[in-house]
Amino acid sequence: MKKKLLLAFGLLGAGLAYAAIPNNTLVFMQGADIPTLDPGEAYDTASYEPIENMYDTLVQYKGKSVSELQPSLATEWKTSGDGKTYTFTLRKGVKFHSGNTFSCADVEYTLERNIVTNNSDSGNWYLADALLGTQSNAADDTSITWARIAKSVSCNKDGQAVLSLPKPDPSLMVKLAADNMSIVDKKWAIGLGEWDGTEKTWKDWVGKDLTDSELSKKPSGTSAYELVKRDPNQLVFKSFDGYWGTKPKIENVVLQVVKENATRIEAMKKGDADMAETGPRATLSQLQGSPNLVVLDNILNNVATGMFMNENIKNPENLGSGKLDGKGIPSNFFSDVNVRKGFSYAFDPEKYIKEQLVGKGTLRTMLLPDSFFGYDPTIKPYTYNPELAKGNFLKAFGGQVWKNGFILQARFRAGSPSSQAAMEILKANVEKINPKFHVELAAKPWSEFLKDSQAGKEAMILVGWVPDYADPSNFIDTFYSTTGYYHARSNFSDSTIDKLVQQANLTTDKAKRAALYKLIGRRANELAPYINMPAPVGFTVYNKALKGIEENYNIMLSSTTGTFWRNVSK
Repeated sequence: MKKKLLLAFGLLGAGLAYAAIPNNTLVFMQGADIPTLDPGEAYDTASYEPIENMYDTLVQYKGKSVSELQPSLATEWKTSGDGKTYTFTLRKGVKFHSGNTFSCADVEYTLERNIVTNNSDSGNWYLADALLGTQSNAADDTSITWARIAKSVSCNKDGQAVLSLPKPDPSLMVKLAADNMSIVDKKWAIGLGEWDGTEKTWKDWVGKDLTDSELSKKPSGTSAYELVKRDPNQLVFKSFDGYWGTKPKIENVVLQVVKENATRIEAMKKGDADMAETGPRATLSQLQGSPNLVVLDNILNNVATGMFMNENIKNPENLGSGKLDGKGIPSNFFSDVNVRKGFSYAFDPEKYIKEQLVGKGTLRTMLLPDSFFGYDPTIKPYTYNPELAKGNFLKAFGGQVWKNGFILQARFRAGSPSSQAAMEILKANVEKINPKFHVELAAKPWSEFLKDSQAGKEAMILVGWVPDYADPSNFIDTFYSTTGYYHARSNFSDSTIDKLVQQANLTTDKAKRAALYKLIGRRANELAPYINMPAPVGFTVYNKALKGIEENYNIMLSSTTGTFWRNVSK
């Protein structure tokens, strides 16, 4: 079967010379490359796409809901009265793609592996925070011992998984539904040379980068599809005969990395792709009216996107002269709030909404979706105001910015026309304010973009945040906290905000948490650490032959389909 499948897809190469897509096959196209297939390292939507269809988590979101959970590898669970112990009864008769049988040992290994290897590029910080009370790994926090790790996840005599927390965490269950909490095959991983799961070797794996791990190259999950072929531009999957759930109606899935948006759009129109990343709403006019396509519109937006203004740029190559002499910028260029406000007033969100979102977008007052509690719509958002921009630039660095000018390097993801358009709007407006101001734009491949920005090397980038779990803390902590995941990219810190974040994380009362988040939003508005991008109204386009998209679409999933591939048919 596998050999036949590979031969059948031998023509699906860079030339994109497709024949008609058979009814037992799905073809998806996306612009971003896929950094990793290891759930222990994955922390981006491009990687999550295949991972959430190869692997299963303990629990998953139910249908379209972002708050109600249903069983997956765990069939039931209970919480102790003090909220610090969770016990999971696990599904029996589940097989990994390798043929190994799923058990509690795999849960224990997966979560402990995530805590041990927790690093700045992975999303394991929030698991470590829940289970150990710290977002750090053992290299950065010497109080982390093997005894603490082993105690946090264990298996009882009945084969149930037991999670022991140092303090209650009301968001733990939705955290466990995140793709990077997918349960991996312990026996298979160890056989490949991954961590052996023992106290003897755990320190050798602390903070280890798993991007190119052997498990990434040869994944083994329990879900409906298994990987059968991979190259830099294409992944091919087939339905897993041993899947514990209902057998998928689609046998084969092809995931193509096609960087040119125009190429992806043409493939959709010609029927060479069932679904594709289509770019911003402005491109929708090229697809509407095509007889073989369906547009699913007015999808709730759960993403927050901002332009980052890095206050401590750690790459001399992006600084030019490294001085405020008109030939570059100093590494702390964005540490001056007047610089940040100058750029914030120079961006034209209304123009972006009109041109890129075709009028279907809203201004954001803070980097939290307005569908989440704690969002404050009463905050006055930044809008295009060249006079206010000029006034702030005049004050920046005691007048040196205005007098001498600057050259700023800004980056956006290659293959993202909406990001490029936003940067071009900012560039044009900034350069109109003072002829000595220069913004140089460049595209970067997704994996390089992620790596360099996480290392604090990029001066200005545009990037969004898709929630790992449906709770406002996942946005507020990420963007605004000194310990947040995006701190390394922005190097923004404010002691007042940090105190409010800590207070909110210790508050179980929803109304009180919401009030604290609103205070954070107002404080952030004063300090302008990011340029808040307008929120688009979501849409997706797919081949009319596909069934199961609209009725199963869940905004918490990363899949192109908005649902698991196993829910789709033709």
